[in-house]
Amino acid sequence: MTRLEYTFDDRLATIVLRNPPQNRLDQELIQELGAAIEAISTSEARAVLLRADGPDFSFGGDIMDWPDMNARELRSLFERYMGVFNQFERLSLPVVAAVQGLCFGGGFELALRADVIFAADSARFGHPEQTLGLVTLLGGIYRVAERAGQARASEWALTSEQITAAAMAEAGVVNRVVPHAALDEEAERFARKISSGPTRAYAAHKALLRSWRVGGIAAADEAMFDIAIPLFESEDGQAGLASAVNALKAGIPRPALDFRGR
Repeated sequence: MTRLEYTFDDRLATIVLRNPPQNRLDQELIQELGAAIEAISTSEARAVLLRADGPDFSFGGDIMDWPDMNARELRSLFERYMGVFNQFERLSLPVVAAVQGLCFGGGFELALRADVIFAADSARFGHPEQTLGLVTLLGGIYRVAERAGQARASEWALTSEQITAAAMAEAGVVNRVVPHAALDEEAERFARKISSGPTRAYAAHKALLRSWRVGGIAAADEAMFDIAIPLFESEDGQAGLASAVNALKAGIPRPALDFRGR
């Protein structure tokens, strides 16, 4: 049985976690996620939507085999998981996650790889690792710190408490909170909207933010023009700039463009 499904519809790629009852992240699911990422990266898709079937997004890693594995085996396992998660984070496309119900552990760390997180008002987030005497193994605590600050990240990791979607939005971890029944529709509408946008410009913004995360403002400034200037030669950049100049000369509002992603 497959653990996830990925589909393409026009310019939107959708990944759906389907590993009932808790959408646990086991080795098979991670392998399938890697294959989905590979397919998306070579496709004509211009945005990605990540969501999950069932009442909950994901309870996190499938821990059943961990007690029987030695440290070397565990490190190899988690390095594979980290590699796939980071590959997902580094997709040059905008990624939207739609989260409902419980989003814990590795499931939370997967959602954090998205650029934009929509959460149902039913969603609850948390790091259960502390209750196991462990830590967030796939970069969760410092990715939360990046969005919400060290104080909140430390408290949430130390207590393993369940944090509501509203609190996550207030802290800047979640972008939008919507009614549970409207989650899929709202997240897909947003993903489809950005799939019509200037795809190369989105990729440039992701690259600049990645430079900033690694080396701060100075590193992002250093990378800025190598990343940004080629956009002036892109089809979308040329069309967008010409449209703005022509509208300004004519004294009319600038029309919305249907960008081509190139």
